[in-house]
Amino acid sequence: MKNFELFLAQSGLPIFYIKIGLGFLFSFLITFFSIPTILRISRKKNLMDEPGIRSSHLRKIANLGGIAIFYSIGICAPIFAYELFDLYKFLFASLVILLYVGVMDDIVVMRAYKKLVAQVVVSCLVVIGSDIRIRNLFGIFGIYEINYFVSVVFSIITFIILINAFNLIDGIDGLAGGYSLVCSSLFGISYYRLGSYNYPLVILSVIIIGSVLAFLYYNLSNYRSSKIFMGDTGSMLLGFLLAFTSISFIDIFIDKNIPNIPRYHLKSAPVVAVAILILPIVDTLNVIIIRLINKKSPFDADRNHIHHKLLKLNLTHRRSSGYIILYYLFIVGLAYLLRHTNVNLLLFIILFLGFFGAYIPHFIYTLRHIKNTKN
Repeated sequence: MKNFELFLAQSGLPIFYIKIGLGFLFSFLITFFSIPTILRISRKKNLMDEPGIRSSHLRKIANLGGIAIFYSIGICAPIFAYELFDLYKFLFASLVILLYVGVMDDIVVMRAYKKLVAQVVVSCLVVIGSDIRIRNLFGIFGIYEINYFVSVVFSIITFIILINAFNLIDGIDGLAGGYSLVCSSLFGISYYRLGSYNYPLVILSVIIIGSVLAFLYYNLSNYRSSKIFMGDTGSMLLGFLLAFTSISFIDIFIDKNIPNIPRYHLKSAPVVAVAILILPIVDTLNVIIIRLINKKSPFDADRNHIHHKLLKLNLTHRRSSGYIILYYLFIVGLAYLLRHTNVNLLLFIILFLGFFGAYIPHFIYTLRHIKNTKN
């Protein structure tokens, strides 16, 4: 890798910006040219997603797009952001495990407990093995530094929740991909502003952006022959990586007394991370609450997700995804403007607006129904 950096340095441009450009370019191209092959194999072997109770599509669609996303990230990240894999020894192993479990589930549909076991394993690998964990809540509910054991358990649960939450929002074209694009962009910009020590995380964010952009070209295609879903493979990989980047973001603001590495302090760091990931968090909590109120299992499939409510208003997949992403971007912007506000007050505002947004489609549908009844 040192020889590679020496080769890049001879161009006269800063190595970091060359890595950014090449990382984005190659991640985009690898995904873009991998998907047509995956589509051909999926059709030939009939590896297609069948419409079900939660499905928003009416025909069989290939659902192995996550393989291309992994292929792209798995090649580009070790080349352009290899420092991450030196620092976090179990990161790549975790991605490989999720790839295997995701592909198995997309092809033969695994039992939920088997997927959960795999998620627990990868979460333990990065939390315990790579020491990626939430160490401090900066005063949320009066909690500051967390005991090591509690920190490990809390972080593992956070990883599992975010992996599954991201999987749940992957219900319509463009939503999971578009939202991961937004989250990666926001985390990437934040890491860039926080200094050169975080540049490998910036490059990882850019690689994710390039890969997801290429995937969205096919996912949002109007032609059935070129359309593809990311499947559980893609949603679990992206959910895991966003959990990894969000926890790393919170960890940056903790004074670890490491020499030659600048530390930062932002009391609202955990809330800002919650704001960036507000959609999967709120959507998951909302559907679980609804199922419990209706005395159903939290794991039962239904159509109470935010995107299902927007489709009920006869919106297209693209418009539904666009409206959802724009609304939750507004929440992120507000969190940034109020980042120096009391951390508990800010958390309340973010969660309130998050849940309020989840019910806006329901309010509109009810008003339409009342209006139509009167007419």
